[in-house]
Amino acid sequence: MPILREGEIINVRVIERANKAVYFAVPRIGTGVIYGLELINARNILKKLEEGDEIAAKVIMPENEDGFVELSLVEAGKQKAWQELKELKDADEAIKGKIVNANSGGLIVDIRGIQGFLPASQLSNDNYPKDAEGDRSKIIGELEKMVGGDITVKIININPRTNKLIVSEREVEVDDVKELLSKYSEGEDVSGIVSGVADFGAFIKFADEPKIEGLIHISELSYNIIDNPKEIVSVGDMVKAKITEIKDGRVSLSLRALQEDPWEEADKKFKAGEIIEGEVYKLNPFGASVRLGHGLTGMIHVSEFGSVEELKKHLNPGQTYKFLVDSVKADEKRITLKLEKGGTKQPEQQKGEQEVSEAGE
Repeated sequence: MPILREGEIINVRVIERANKAVYFAVPRIGTGVIYGLELINARNILKKLEEGDEIAAKVIMPENEDGFVELSLVEAGKQKAWQELKELKDADEAIKGKIVNANSGGLIVDIRGIQGFLPASQLSNDNYPKDAEGDRSKIIGELEKMVGGDITVKIININPRTNKLIVSEREVEVDDVKELLSKYSEGEDVSGIVSGVADFGAFIKFADEPKIEGLIHISELSYNIIDNPKEIVSVGDMVKAKITEIKDGRVSLSLRALQEDPWEEADKKFKAGEIIEGEVYKLNPFGASVRLGHGLTGMIHVSEFGSVEELKKHLNPGQTYKFLVDSVKADEKRITLKLEKGGTKQPEQQKGEQEVSEAGE
C-alpha cells in the first residue's frame, strides 16, 4: 500500500457530509476527514462541492487516533496556487489580480487567493502617481483610487516559504513598449508632450507613439542648476528631446542635449578679475550657487565667509549682488566667485528701501 506523507497534496472524493465533519475517499488508503477549524476555514470551498466531486487536499496527519487521514482543503488550495504562480513566473506570463489595498509604498494585489505586493515603482507609466512629487499623502490618495479594480501583472519575485510575492505592472507594459521602441534609436530626436512632472524629472509621451513614455531626469532639463523640473516644463507642454538611452523597455531623454552648451564660450563671457553681477540661486553647506546669465552658474565657497551662518548673513537667494570672478575653468564647467566688497545690496532693493524711508519721513 502507498504511504502518505504529511504535507503531501492528494486528490480525494467527497463521500459523506456530517454535521461536524466531511468525509473523503482517499484512493488505495481509506477515508479522509476534515473537521474543527479546518471545516470552518473550508466552508466556502465546501459550498461548491457535492458528493462524488473530486478535489485536491493536503495531508495534515497520515492517520489519526480514529484511523482517518486528516486533511485540509484550504492549505491544499494555497499550495496549489503557489505552485501555479511559480509556473507563471517561470513562463514569464502575465496574470490578472484584484487590488485590495494601498499604502505609500504601493498596492496589495490578490492573485488566486494569495496576496502580493506591487511597489509603486513597478506601476505602468499610466498608473504611476507622477504629480504626487514625493508627498506621501498624495501618493496614497492616488493609489487608493485604484483599490477594487483589476490589474494585469507579472511575477518578479516569489517565495512560498516566506509568503513573499512581488509583482509588476511595468513588466507587462515593457513587452509591448520594447516592440514599439525597436523603430527608435539612441541619439534620435523626438517630439512629445509633458505628461507628468515629479521632483526627479519630467515624463514625456511620444507624439507619434503615445504608448511610449520617456523620462527626462532633472539634470537633463537644463544646463542651469534647478531645484524643481517645474522651473523648466509644465504638464501639457510640447517639447523636443534627444533619446540618450533605451534599456529594458525604458527610455531616457534629454532637453539639455539639444541646447547649446554655454560652457563652450564661458571663458569668453567672463574673465578672472572682472566685477560682475549675479543672482544667488541657492545656498548649501559648501557655499552659494549664483546665476550669471548666458546659462552659466558660478559658485562662491563658504570659506569666503568662514561659516554657513556668516554666508547666510551676507547672501539671500533671489537677490542680486556684485561678485569678483576668481577663476573660469570652462573644461571643468566651473566659475569661482568672491563677493565684491560693498556689493551686497541689490540695486532695486536699495532704491525701494530709500523710497520707503522717504515716505516714512
